[in-house]
Amino acid sequence: MLDTRLTDEQVALRRTVEQFAREVVAPVSYHHDRTRTFPYDVVRQMGEMGLFGLPFPEELGGMGGDYFALCLALEELARVDQSVAITLEAGVSLGAMPVYRFGTTEQRQQWLPQLAAGQALGAFGLTEAGGGSDAGATRTTAVLTDGQWVVNGSKAFITNSGTDLTRLVTVTAVTGSVGGKKEISAILVPMPTPGFTAGPAYDKVGWNASDTHPLTLEDVRVPEANLLGERGRGYANFLQILDEGRIAISALSVGAAQGCVDESVAYANQREAFGRRIGHNQAIAFKIARMEARVHVARTAYYDAAARMLAGLPFKKSAAIAKLVSGEAAMDNARDATQVHGGYGFMNEFVVARHYRDSKILEIGEGTTEVQLMLIARELGL
Repeated sequence: MLDTRLTDEQVALRRTVEQFAREVVAPVSYHHDRTRTFPYDVVRQMGEMGLFGLPFPEELGGMGGDYFALCLALEELARVDQSVAITLEAGVSLGAMPVYRFGTTEQRQQWLPQLAAGQALGAFGLTEAGGGSDAGATRTTAVLTDGQWVVNGSKAFITNSGTDLTRLVTVTAVTGSVGGKKEISAILVPMPTPGFTAGPAYDKVGWNASDTHPLTLEDVRVPEANLLGERGRGYANFLQILDEGRIAISALSVGAAQGCVDESVAYANQREAFGRRIGHNQAIAFKIARMEARVHVARTAYYDAAARMLAGLPFKKSAAIAKLVSGEAAMDNARDATQVHGGYGFMNEFVVARHYRDSKILEIGEGTTEVQLMLIARELGL
């Protein structure tokens, strides 16, 4: 039976991040969403708390924790601000984790201390405009010439790629062909590097305080030693990173879904209509009860996936299930919470309105709902 009880250390971490989210993140959340500005001061404080270093060993500048510790932090942050949560998630699981998993000793020592301290942000350049869910359709190329990789191509929808803190983007690129199939490798590209530019920030539906840009690489030259992992293993390695990342995104989604429950309970207990609090009406009470049930199921799913990963057991199917149910829980709860709040739920200064806009991407990013269903079906042998 899965033991979902937290250790004293995990409880302390969750409480610390919960307090930080409530006292530091929440008061400025609406401002950054409305002005579409990156929350540099919040990110700086997250770095000082060690949140970017949670799953990394102390000798590399980390906090000596594990991936589940990161998930607990993401859940608490996402209850009040998904943009801040995804900044942490992408910075750790997509920016720093590839270097930790596949980097050489030199690459780890060069990059991880500053990434784990939040002094620098890393990004993950996988998606391309014509690829979407078909990451194998990569068109960016990297040619080895005179000891340097010459990279040409473009990437789309890349988180943390255009901030003042962005120092590294790992890009996947076609480095040759094997048996008529593309050989895809991963290349570390520091920023700034001549020819490597971030385009204007996207005008998004949600996650307005999260940094997201298209990237262009024109004859970008980096040393041969910037190959990350084995040549030709870039695509396979990043599929592993995405499997892990789905657990983190699931935790974020659970936080968003829980935030909608929190706000709805508080509102239903103070809003009166027709002479009594609206929470006394079964139509409202049952809606919120169903929201809570979704959170419970989704949290249990990501706890299970994380436990399997940390135990060294196969977790691809569990991660896909967690991502599927938690993304849908966040979107469903955001819709219901907006309904509970009535007209106020349509006002952006209310957290539930921001969750309503933000949560849709949770059914798209790091593998769409349809991709999760495909992965689950494959694991069943279908």
